[in-house]
Amino acid sequence: MQGLKDFLDEKVALYNQPGFIPNDPISIPHRFSKKQDIEISGFFAAILAWGQRKTIINKCLELFQLMDNSPHDFLIHHQENDLKPFLEFKHRTFNDVDTLYFIYFLSWFYKHHKSLEEAFLIGQTGAIDAMESILTQFHEFFFSLPEVPNRSRKHIATPARKAACKRIVMYLRWMVRSDDRGVDFGIWKNISPAQLICPCDLHVDRVGRKLGLITRKQTDWLTALELTEKLREFDPKDPVKYDFALFGLGIEEKF
Repeated sequence: MQGLKDFLDEKVALYNQPGFIPNDPISIPHRFSKKQDIEISGFFAAILAWGQRKTIINKCLELFQLMDNSPHDFLIHHQENDLKPFLEFKHRTFNDVDTLYFIYFLSWFYKHHKSLEEAFLIGQTGAIDAMESILTQFHEFFFSLPEVPNRSRKHIATPARKAACKRIVMYLRWMVRSDDRGVDFGIWKNISPAQLICPCDLHVDRVGRKLGLITRKQTDWLTALELTEKLREFDPKDPVKYDFALFGLGIEEKF
């Protein structure tokens, strides 16, 4: 285990650095400096993060161009006519109906709250295993407005459906983790990095299995928990930093 830890620490150092940013969806929130713009752009970038990374980035650029590259200001001040261009927006199964509901919720939310972090604190208990409650309560809250289209619920995963929740836990990694490497933002302070769950995407899942960090046959919420528990043995305070190592090994090195 010590040898594996040393190997993964070396890969974290290799990939957790600014050169990682341009080709990854995290480059989208890095285009902004205002806290709320980082939150909003990061949220959309994470939710739309399936498929080729280049396509994801281009679709996000298209989306925020429709918001005049000022997402927070747009959400607070837009008029109904300003929403018409979004009827043409689509990324894979995320269509205009979903886009308009996400804008509707975020617009409503930011008119009452200063930070999207507050939406994730409903299920926060401070316990190391609080993430299941955090994500479940966030999902229920996000889709609680009366006008919610049922089809849009699928775009934010929830542990209540046993999903691995890879995109939403990736978003939390971006917002919560804090170090001096310049990739993750660390602008949210009420959720601990120790509580984070490792995003278990295709590449991380494959590498995790090859390294003996995952034993479950399927990939679901319990798989993400299993992987994270293994990573906590290497660093209990910041287990999800190893996402850089596993993802880099999978997508860059074809491990």
